[in-house]
Amino acid sequence: MGIKAHGGNDAARAGQKLLVTIGGHAGGGRNIGSVDFGDAAAEYDENSITLDWYSYLFLGKQNSFATEKPVKIFVMGENKWRYEDSWPLDRARSTRYFLHSAGKANTAAGDGSLTTSSAHTESADTYIYDPANPVPTVGGPLCCSPLIPPGPRDQKEVEVRPDVLIYSTPPLDSDTEVTGPVSLDLFASSSAVDTDFTAKLVDVWPNGYEQNLTEGILRARYRESTSAATPIVPGKIYEFKIDLWSSSNVFLKGHIIRVEVSSSNFPRFDRNLNTGKSAATDSAFIQATQTIYHDSAHPSALVLPVVPR
Repeated sequence: MGIKAHGGNDAARAGQKLLVTIGGHAGGGRNIGSVDFGDAAAEYDENSITLDWYSYLFLGKQNSFATEKPVKIFVMGENKWRYEDSWPLDRARSTRYFLHSAGKANTAAGDGSLTTSSAHTESADTYIYDPANPVPTVGGPLCCSPLIPPGPRDQKEVEVRPDVLIYSTPPLDSDTEVTGPVSLDLFASSSAVDTDFTAKLVDVWPNGYEQNLTEGILRARYRESTSAATPIVPGKIYEFKIDLWSSSNVFLKGHIIRVEVSSSNFPRFDRNLNTGKSAATDSAFIQATQTIYHDSAHPSALVLPVVPR
């Protein structure tokens, strides 16, 4: 996107190609993590595609890189490859799914919900984040540790914890495609001078399988800048914009769109000790009381790029 906008010449600006696959460090083929992505995923051959790219780039061969659209993505859920004109998709509509509850969104058995209607008067949700007992990493875009299997994995063991808030839509009446950047606009406060907030997008299947799609984290003291730390004031409400990166997934009819909200995803991300000091040198652990707001003045929302179908 940056080169398309700011490249040094027309060839650079117009010559960008993007290939978005599944797997990566999590492996390849049709079975990644605990999900079967079908025949189309099995057909992907990274070596062959790389050679085609170099043949197009250096030898001028008129292969698919010359004749097809510049963006090719794998759309999960439908488990199909698709060509697109650009990234992000121009036709995707940024849609806000507002967080709701009666103050008891803790665990998958709680009362948290997601709707496209904003809230008016609602009780906030709270949980205790204890860095001595962080939420464990279950799957995801991991690398190089045989102790934590990567890729899509059932999130049930995470969603029984009281320090994980769960917000879900009802079962969908029709297929809903989400393709592009995903984010969470979160209004929250903490009893600590620094803490983390995490979010994870989950596709809940009718059989109860809870597939993680993409996730993100924000360290509160870097909410304004990644280079300059600014402590938070305990008890003060802030708006935190959490980047969940990007995904492409069709939530099929009968499936549920879900977001998990917590303060740790360990060991993929290091634990925030809630002291405001460096985790590399500090040894003190402080519990933090986290409060998530979702009322008319604090419209916390999951922001999804929904593609019309």
